Amino acid sequence: MDLQRVWCGVCIYAVVILVFFNNRCSVTAGDIVQVDDSTPKKPGCENDFILVKVQTWVDGIEDSEFVGVGARFGTTIESKEKNANQTRIMLSDPRDGCTPPTIKLAGEIVVVDRGHCKFTTKANVAQAAGASAVLIINNQRELYKMICEPDETDLDIHIPAVMLPQDAGASMEKMLMKNSSVSVQLYSPRRPLVDLAEAFLWLMAVATILCASYWSAWSVREASIEQDKLLKDASHDFSSTKDIGTKGVVDINTTSAVLFVVVASCFLIIIYKLMSSWFVELLVVLFAIGGAEGLQTCLVALLSRWFKRTAESFIKVPFFGAVSYLTLSVSPFCIAFAVVWAVYRNAPFAWIGQDVLGIALILTVLQIVCVPNLKVGTVLLSCAFLYDIFWVFLSKSLFHESVMIVVAGADKSGEDGIPMLLKIPRMFDPWGGYSIIGFGDILLPGLLVAFSLRYDWLANKSLRAGYFLWAMFAYGFGLLITYVALNLMDGHGQPALLYIVPFTLGTFLALGRKRGDLKILWTRGEPERVCPHVQLQPTQESNLEK
Repeated sequence: MDLQRVWCGVCIYAVVILVFFNNRCSVTAGDIVQVDDSTPKKPGCENDFILVKVQTWVDGIEDSEFVGVGARFGTTIESKEKNANQTRIMLSDPRDGCTPPTIKLAGEIVVVDRGHCKFTTKANVAQAAGASAVLIINNQRELYKMICEPDETDLDIHIPAVMLPQDAGASMEKMLMKNSSVSVQLYSPRRPLVDLAEAFLWLMAVATILCASYWSAWSVREASIEQDKLLKDASHDFSSTKDIGTKGVVDINTTSAVLFVVVASCFLIIIYKLMSSWFVELLVVLFAIGGAEGLQTCLVALLSRWFKRTAESFIKVPFFGAVSYLTLSVSPFCIAFAVVWAVYRNAPFAWIGQDVLGIALILTVLQIVCVPNLKVGTVLLSCAFLYDIFWVFLSKSLFHESVMIVVAGADKSGEDGIPMLLKIPRMFDPWGGYSIIGFGDILLPGLLVAFSLRYDWLANKSLRAGYFLWAMFAYGFGLLITYVALNLMDGHGQPALLYIVPFTLGTFLALGRKRGDLKILWTRGEPERVCPHVQLQPTQESNLEK
């Protein structure tokens, strides 16, 4: 048994479970502007909820930076750092800020605790006392949206109000307890409409499908050439050649395509209910195993061109059976690479290792799993299309939140999210974060694109006359539209397959119908080939006619 076959099942298992769970394009830095229809606006209480940077200065020296959220009421926050004034802060006395403070304020920012009265009451009291802004410290580590009560009328508030998490308030209190002069800057920088990271991520996704398609088509063509040679050498014995095919390739059918989505939905619910730090660690281990196997497969396939003798020399290894010397040489590096990434996955540079392992895993899966015809591809992508829409948008009606976005961001575990995605740090975003794309948004359309190139090569079609070029254009354009929609929605998570599937699948179906190949694409998935090595014997009836 080859080492690659041993890990093949593990690789497919990990991807089947996890590939759908990050099926979205999104940004992990958090939404800068949050529109909440559940808290309706009214005069004096109509601000959008925006994230606010609170930069602290202790005795004139720059110190910690905290992130808060602006209130529905009060004045808007300055967007440019250079225009934001450094203003001293003071602790309110009493701390809840519900009654006029005992200290005199002359334009300082007052820090109050949450509780005992309405948010608007705290803001009105601070404004009447002469404060220039009010920082409300939450009694939890999370942020809370400060809204107005339906019956409130005293909303003539002309100072900004910002809520900070509990740990930020504790840090500020320690600074003030040292009798230091503490000042802050309040500003909410705007996120750029387009970040260069999204362009690189687009190129990464397109290039991954491009490489995987050519690798898959090349493997099928090599198998076809080998089959023709065997048929030529054994044309008299069909029984010895009828089982020839591409080894190690799994052709999925319509039933497995539907079950794929059903099983993924079940596991998505399980992860949603059991999401915790230990469960995320388990998923990290699965990803590391699949990524190490994928990296090994890719390196062996690449290096075997130069080290052919090493790749064709085998040694028996307990449990694994016959393993090539090249595989034995590459495996330790791949395992070490995956282990190092898993250990340091929270480091700033860990995204590089995650992308390397992720791309290798996608390339490997696209060699193992194949769509045999357009019918199976249509069923698979259509089910994935409905799956994406339901778990991103419609699941809110059942679970009161988007299950897909919660799982993809690991919001319940406090972790950075499960690693089944490619990500690149946003380069010009003052809020930082990552632009990400789920594996499913590359892998599932990639199955159809790879099928198109295999068909073109078997049918001896040119690039322009075939289907692959147009399928690649359709995928790239669909992914581009996804990023446009993402930016128009202010960074809210978008199901990428909502845009990719109609473009990719629609283009394939329309082009096949126009060219008259739709029946063959839908049923056989490959053109009929005339075997020149088999000479058919004339029948008795044809001899009598002569």
